Amino acid sequence: MLAAIVAAVLAIPVVARAQVVVVANGSPITEYDIQQRMKLEASSTHKAPARQQIINDLIDDRLKISRAKVYGLAVEDSEVNNAFEGMATRQHITPAQFSQVLERAGISPNTVKARIRAELTWQQLIRGKYSASLQVADSDVASALKDRSENEAPAVGYTYTLYPVMIVVARGSNEGTLAAKRSEAENLRGKFAACNEGLALARSLRDVAVRDPITRNSADLSPQLREVLGNVPLGHLTAPEVTAQGLQMFAVCGKKETTAESPLKRETREQIFAKRFESESKKYLDEIRKQAMIEYKIKQ
Repeated sequence: MLAAIVAAVLAIPVVARAQVVVVANGSPITEYDIQQRMKLEASSTHKAPARQQIINDLIDDRLKISRAKVYGLAVEDSEVNNAFEGMATRQHITPAQFSQVLERAGISPNTVKARIRAELTWQQLIRGKYSASLQVADSDVASALKDRSENEAPAVGYTYTLYPVMIVVARGSNEGTLAAKRSEAENLRGKFAACNEGLALARSLRDVAVRDPITRNSADLSPQLREVLGNVPLGHLTAPEVTAQGLQMFAVCGKKETTAESPLKRETREQIFAKRFESESKKYLDEIRKQAMIEYKIKQ
């Protein structure tokens, strides 16, 4: 499906692709913009998007940025680049590799960054304009939790004290070296049964670094990491993970139960916020659209 869309786009003459299709509050949207967003949408949904919906989305992006400028709001390039890097990280690739993946699909990285900029700008605007109504009080969370099934997990979380333990691996090392280092990591895990003795042992080993302890609440962790830490006995090491510096493990040296914040409470709070944000966002965007100057240069 995506290949067919790319082929169709490439068949469009360059002049046609540069043609302005619609102008939203003075900001032009070209055929190229539309085709780029169509390819981006197709690559993420694996379905051919409706052309008018894509045009509407692009108009919304222009209106969001236009309205933010009225309030003197602007998103820095560094924020956009950080978000782009985050997208790459979630796919376990570098930003450069992510750009290559996009380009192979016929999508310019700037198309993704333009979409990111519009969304970050809009989030900033809505959060600022409706900050009071978006606030989620503890009583809101408690009320929502009462309405949930009694079979839900209890609203209990944990505060972990973790010591990062790094087995250093030189950049560019071959698979044989990495395998040997992984064997060293597993050997250390096997001997690590208590933090005092285990950390002392780790510090005595060559190419092993033990960093300062960090404290993390389970509500701040991803579900995967919560599961990992939940399955590691107190005083033991997590499985090694490959990082840019080498193989990283965490010594679980403290685990205290807390009801102040838990994964369930955090999830509930975020759900309430998301629902309120979506409601305010839709109402405000509808208001902006009614006031906008939208002029089609080409009949659709």
